[in-house]
Formats: sequence, structure tokens, C-alpha cells
Amino acid sequence: MKEVLHKKLNQLQATAICGNDISSSCLYVSALTILYAGQYAWISLLIVAVVLFLFRKIYGEVVGAIPLNGGAYNVLLNTSTKRLASLAATLTVLSYMATAVISASEGMHYLHGIFESLNVTVATIIVLILFTFLAILGIGESAFVAVIILITHIATLSLLVLASVWFILNNGLDVFHVNWKTPIVFGSLKTALFLGFSAAMLGISGFESSANFVEEQQPGVFPKTLRNMWALVSFFNPVIAILLISVIPLAQVGENKESLLAHLGETTGGSWLAWLISIDAVLVLCGAVLTSFVGVSGLLNRMTLDRILPNYFLKKNKRGSYYRIVLSFLILCISVLFATSGHLESLAGVYTFSFLAVMALFGIGNLLLKFKRRKLPRPERANGLAVIIAVLFIIAAFVGNMKLNINAFYTFLQYMVPALIFVGIMLNRVMLIKILIEILEYFYQPLRRFVIVSNRYLQNLSTEINSQEFVFFTKGDNIAILNKVLQYVEGNETTKKLKIVYVKKEEQTNDALIKDLEVLDRAYDNIDIEYLEIQGVFGPEIIDELSKKWKIPKNFMFIGSPGNKFSYRVSDLGGVRLIM
Repeated sequence: MKEVLHKKLNQLQATAICGNDISSSCLYVSALTILYAGQYAWISLLIVAVVLFLFRKIYGEVVGAIPLNGGAYNVLLNTSTKRLASLAATLTVLSYMATAVISASEGMHYLHGIFESLNVTVATIIVLILFTFLAILGIGESAFVAVIILITHIATLSLLVLASVWFILNNGLDVFHVNWKTPIVFGSLKTALFLGFSAAMLGISGFESSANFVEEQQPGVFPKTLRNMWALVSFFNPVIAILLISVIPLAQVGENKESLLAHLGETTGGSWLAWLISIDAVLVLCGAVLTSFVGVSGLLNRMTLDRILPNYFLKKNKRGSYYRIVLSFLILCISVLFATSGHLESLAGVYTFSFLAVMALFGIGNLLLKFKRRKLPRPERANGLAVIIAVLFIIAAFVGNMKLNINAFYTFLQYMVPALIFVGIMLNRVMLIKILIEILEYFYQPLRRFVIVSNRYLQNLSTEINSQEFVFFTKGDNIAILNKVLQYVEGNETTKKLKIVYVKKEEQTNDALIKDLEVLDRAYDNIDIEYLEIQGVFGPEIIDELSKKWKIPKNFMFIGSPGNKFSYRVSDLGGVRLIM
């Protein structure tokens, strides 16, 4: 099947794919930060912008030196152990999973606000399926949709900013002054800024996505995507926070935290602007779903090539998409949606802590790159002290989010531990196979010895049983009677040898009987027939003599029914059996 080759992504397309995820934070991060930092939320958001600026250099150096898909996984794979790299990859996949499900669900909640009859769960599944097929169509088609969403989103946010500025110019800063004098909820300014910063760090989720599909970007595009994403959140998030505390009383922030920007739009521009922001929220949150699918496809493909995941995922369609990865990710997302019963607060913990852990690991990977791969050429270098400061900020945000919601951290562990166990099994599968072989050998050897001994015993027992000889005393019977005798022996006795004895009173030969027995011997392969002629008189004496001589019990000796002229009763023969 011929593969369709797509052109690599330009700056706008690459920025759109990863930018929709990070720019969607404008819809919620300002409200979240205001809840903890109050009127000082914009300062927390500016600190986040500074941290993100530091990470621009960190990502630029790493991906410039090793321009391969995989993000944090890629750098750690080339500078540390495969296990640490797999940890970063697992956290990234968890982050993408949580992002896809939360973004799709939140987008449908916004849409539910417009169309109240909408079933949010069903609509969320439909969104996930639609973007699955879009990802399968190829990254070129995904980029086209992403560009439309990003341009619409930037235009909508810009309109909201202009409407809010116009509202302030016409109504003054009375609300701002009241909010500015409001006492800090968490006691001290330092605590408020710290908690606000911790919450605001969610506003840069998606910044790592560009590194996961860098191989699909044109040369030189990657650092520009980092710059563009930094510019978007560094401008809109602090500005919107300032506009919010200038227009909306702080007491109303908590009441409208689910759709605070829509409330701002309705206050400053009317219901049409609130409706427009809601539609924009639906679109850009769906764009974040697309980012997850594109990012996870590049990451899992790289992990499969490195034999961490089964080669099953390497299958491509004619458009060059790894459709099995995309479909598997869809199944994972839908299963998580049902596992949480649509209550996605638990997934928010997975989203928060996995993203922050990935950022920290990327910073650590940068330091390892400086130490272990000094001679590797790279277009830019991040200052070592700046990298350490950036990582410390991430760790602080991680600890801060634990303080904000420790239960979310426990939920994160519940998802991470099984994922790490699965990856650990894949990484150590050869060793595990050897251990299983040894365990089977350990249990098999005693069983094998038992089977061998039992088999030998049963074979000997069977041989012993079958070696028992039987005797039939014939009167020179014809072949029909002898055939019935053999049928009886074959059907009722466990033996492979039968002596047919003809007791005669005088020297004579019975050629006809001998020929008949030769025919029967060929017909009954399982029975060895031995014909004997003994001179004498058939009776108890000769039976007793032969039983002792051959060591054959008398009950294994057979005769046909005697006639009236027979001199003895059957009971006189010592137990000889009648079979005819």
C-alpha cells in the first residue's frame, strides 16, 4: 500500500496544534488563581510567565540537540536510564489522557449551557471519537482544524479584552479599588501568591506538547512554537486577571468560576459576547483534545520503536498515521470517562501532578544533557542556574498543589502506579519470562519425576497383568468354536497370551486344528496363541499338573461345556471355568 507523505508543519500549524491546549487555560486559570491569590492573582500569573520563559531555553536546548519525538522521554532516554525515561513517558501519557477527557467534558459542559437538552457524557464520547478520526486522517488535516480553532480563540479573547477595557473606560475603576482593599483570604501575601502561583501553573499545560511531535515540524519551527505559546499565555492570562478584578467583585468570582470569562463577557459586552465566549470555549477545548491525540501519537510511536511497547502499535494506514495508537488512546479515554462516572474532579489531580512532574523531569533531563552530552551540538543553551531555578519553581508548584488538594495527589498515585507497573512489565519482560521458566521448571521437575516413576510403575503393572497366561482345553473343536473362545478372551480378560491345549489319549495329529489356529492367530494380533498337544486323559490330575508346571491358577483355565459322557463334575476340576 502506497503511503501518502504530508508536508511538514509550518510555524502557524505547529503553534496551533500545541497552542490550543495551552491557550485554553485562559478560560479557567484566571478564575482559579483569583480564588487563592485574590487581587494579586496577576502577580502569580506573571511569575508563571517568567518560569515559562526559562523553560523556553530549556526545551530549545534539548530538542535542538536531540530533535526527536518524545519530549521528556526523549531527553532522558539519551541521558539517563530507560526506566527513568519510561517514567517520564508514563506521566506524559497520563497527562494527555486527563487533558483529552477533561477538555472534551468541559467543552461539552459549556455547550450544555447553550443547549440544555444536551447529554454531556454522550457528547463527550462523540467529541473524542471525532478527533480520533481526525488524528487518523493525518497531522496535516489535524493542523488545518487546529489553525481555525486557534485564530478564532485569539480573536475572541482579543474582543473580550477590548470590550472589558471599553467598559472600564466608561464605568471607572470603582470595582478595582474595592477589590484591591479586600483582605487576603489566606492570611499573608506570601501564602496567597504561593498558592496562586501553584494553581496558575496549570495555565501552561500543553507547553510540552510541541516537543512530542517535533519530527513533523519544519526545520527551525520548534523554538518559534515555544515563543508563540509563551507570548499567548504571558499576555492574556495576567491581562484577563487584571480586567476581572477591575470589573467583577471578588465575591462573585467563586459563584461564576465554572464560566467566569462568559460572565465577564456578559458584564462588559452583553449576552452576545457571553454566547460567543461559550462557543469559543467549546472550540478551543476541543482543540486541546486534538493536541492530546497528536502528542500521544508521536510519543507512543517513539516508545514502540524503542521496544517499550509492543510492535503492534507500529502499523500505519495509507496516510501514514499510527491508527492503532490513536484508537487505543481513544479506548483508554472512554474507559476513564466511564470509570469516573463523568465526575472528572478526580482526573484533575492526574492532570495537575503528571504535567508538573513531566516539566520537572524535562529540566532534569536538560541538566543531564549538559553533564553527559557536552559536545553534542545545539542551537542554543540554557543557563545552568536558570534551569535549576526553573525546576525548583516546578517542585514548589507540585508541593503547593498537594497543599491545595491532597486527595487529588492520592488519585494521581492511583492512576500512576498501575501505569508504571505495566511499563515495568514491558521493560523487564525478558527477565520476567526467564523467572516464569524457572518457576515452571521448579514445579515441573518434581512433577516430571512423579510422572516418570508413575508411568514406569503403571507400564510394569500393565505388562504384568497382560503377561498372565490363560489356558483353554479344546476337544479338537472347529474354527467357529475356537473363534468364540478368542472373542470371549479378548472381550473379558486382560491377557496377551493364550495356550490352547489338546489332551489326546494316543499318538495322533490334528492338522485341521493346527491350520485353524494359524488363521485365528493372524486374525487376533493382540493375542499370542500357543498350541500344545499333551498325551493323557483329561481330568483333575492333568489340570493340577499343568497348573503347577506353568504356574497358572486353575481359575485362568477354561473349558467348553462337558457332555454327558464326561467322567467328572465341574466342581472336581479345581475351579476351571466354563466359557462355552
